Amino acid sequence: MLTIFYPIPPNTVLRRVSEPVFIEETMICTRPVTMYIWIALLVCAGFVDLSVAQHTDTLTWLNYLRNRAYNNGYGQSYGNYYASLSAEDDEPDAPLDCPLECDCPSTYPYAMYCHSRNLRHVPFVPSRMKYVYLQNNQISGITDGVFDNATGLVWIILHMNQLRSDKISNKVFTKLPKLERLFLHHNKLDRVPKGLPRSLQDLRINHNNITTIPSDSLRGMTNLTALRLQSNAIKDLGGALESLQSLTFLDLRGNQLNKIPEHLPLKLSQLYLEHNHISNIPVDFLRNRPDLRFVRLSHNRLTDSGIPPNTFNVSTLMELDLSYNKLEKIPTISTNLMNLYLQANHIKEFSISSFCKVVDMANFSNLRVLRLEANGISSRDVTPEALLCLRMATNINL
Repeated sequence: MLTIFYPIPPNTVLRRVSEPVFIEETMICTRPVTMYIWIALLVCAGFVDLSVAQHTDTLTWLNYLRNRAYNNGYGQSYGNYYASLSAEDDEPDAPLDCPLECDCPSTYPYAMYCHSRNLRHVPFVPSRMKYVYLQNNQISGITDGVFDNATGLVWIILHMNQLRSDKISNKVFTKLPKLERLFLHHNKLDRVPKGLPRSLQDLRINHNNITTIPSDSLRGMTNLTALRLQSNAIKDLGGALESLQSLTFLDLRGNQLNKIPEHLPLKLSQLYLEHNHISNIPVDFLRNRPDLRFVRLSHNRLTDSGIPPNTFNVSTLMELDLSYNKLEKIPTISTNLMNLYLQANHIKEFSISSFCKVVDMANFSNLRVLRLEANGISSRDVTPEALLCLRMATNINL
């Protein structure tokens, strides 16, 4: 409220009033105007009742806080709080639909950002949310009910926390029929969470303490296309992956596998098995999986005797990594292979027959990258016929 003071004429009687004072201008004084202004200010400062102004300021401040919360994404404003200061403002506020410890910006109305806030619990998720970001906190468990209202959740991001399997309810994910991505990597889990929805497409539980995966842990998850299990302590998978009909990406690096898992899905396209204890490869392993394009088996214990003849001579394979093993010769590969990594083995002979059965203008390898460094081969061992066979290569390291 704006109060305007005018110069006070002589002989004017001042009194205390309960409303802001308005003094009607009646004349122009002969004394200096400035002096009368200061007198009026001093008099009113002592006599005007400030109770109305104080009440107004308090309500205005509360309304400012409400609207600031809305504008910053902490909740949703219901009605125009600045419209009036009447009795209707005394009605209880509608509940905010975003936890105070998170951000829910209006530009992304279906996303809730709670990452990197040192949280120790998962806040209750509002019903409208589809994407929840909770990574990089100190969360150790997930209780029942926190996701129950948000049945439309599509992503739950929970990596880089302190999650423990015994502190995650068995039913916490069961009411999420639309969940597609669940990121639980870099935690302290010792098993795959139970009750995972069949709608999952991308599951990341790598960098945990998982040692075994029971056969029923992933049963029925026919929509899962990517599974990351690297950097755990898994020794055997048994038939845990057999029912994953849509799985195309499987990462098992950095575990304790002694053999390539059996019953791998037939649609698998990328298989990563580096840093395990694998010493042999099953017969017809690749021929039974025509969709497999990328195979990485570096840092294992493979020897020539553990690889059946023509294991890698399949036309569908595009990239093969056998580096850092114990091979003494170059395995036979298909002419369709594009990238071959054999560095840091015990190979001492460059055999052209491993790449091309016949060497002429019409027969050659499509190999682009060949790495053979840290073996017993030098450039003197490469014959002119080999260069003709590998004419498409852009990078050959010896």
